Amino acid sequence: MTTPTLFKEYIWLVNTIYHAGRISLSDINKKWMRTEMSGGVELARTTFNRHKEAIEDIFGIYIDCDRRDGYRYYIGNENALHEDSVQNWMLSTLTVNNIIGESLSLQHRIVLENIPSDGEYLELVIKAMKDGKRISITYRRYQSAEAKTFTLSPYCIKLFRQRWYLLAKFDDGGFAIFSFDRIEDITPTDELFTIEKGFNATQFFSECFGVVIGDGTQAERIVLRAFGREKYYLRDLPLHHTQKELKPRTSEARQQQAEHDYTDFEFHLRPTADFKGQIMSRGAWLKVLEPEWLAQEIRQWHEDAIKKYQEK
Repeated sequence: MTTPTLFKEYIWLVNTIYHAGRISLSDINKKWMRTEMSGGVELARTTFNRHKEAIEDIFGIYIDCDRRDGYRYYIGNENALHEDSVQNWMLSTLTVNNIIGESLSLQHRIVLENIPSDGEYLELVIKAMKDGKRISITYRRYQSAEAKTFTLSPYCIKLFRQRWYLLAKFDDGGFAIFSFDRIEDITPTDELFTIEKGFNATQFFSECFGVVIGDGTQAERIVLRAFGREKYYLRDLPLHHTQKELKPRTSEARQQQAEHDYTDFEFHLRPTADFKGQIMSRGAWLKVLEPEWLAQEIRQWHEDAIKKYQEK
């Protein structure tokens, strides 16, 4: 069996068990027999067990069996499929690839966004992270006439807004973010480094909206008011993991909310330039309520934009 075919079966199995919650091998087989992949042949227990082991090895997703519940199978670490995790990203990407791959006759009706792969540099950085080796990168910042070369320790990579970023540590202990699309060269070194004890990439960025770090901005409570359809977008695609919808506390507040068609959302994050840019991008659909200094700054940015439109 070819590798692409196996991956399709792995993905199908994970999705089937995940969406079922808990399911017996017999019921898995009933669903399996309704797919073209089965070829009319049942999924043997030995094949199922091999797939289960491969899924754990490749995706880090555990398929467990509850013997007290009629030998039904379930995803043992289901939280991995709810987070911004590698498992979730890999599974989602491969699932979409499978769906599109089986619909090549419709390729002229499927429009995709161009996402830079940065494959060569990405592979070099990941290998250096695995080996615990420092790298030398040549990097050109925006508006810089010349590129500069740095030797640094690669700590983690992050995908944000269709771009890959590298978080690296310098000799002085400071961290910096590098966009892969502005890296001109990467050279592996033989110099070893040890990652900080207890470092966790998700925790490192937990207060960040995107990838802006090191500008001194502190995390604080932020309240945004979303007007009209914007509230639905925020509910479906939260801006940050700390996002909470605020319910009106009085009947008067509920009436006012209904009349003016808005919903308030609370966040706890660092209001850095990328977050401010996100607010600006939504125009009149988003309004900052708290803190006051941020509301005034966003208002000033809007006023400056109006002046530019008024200029001849």
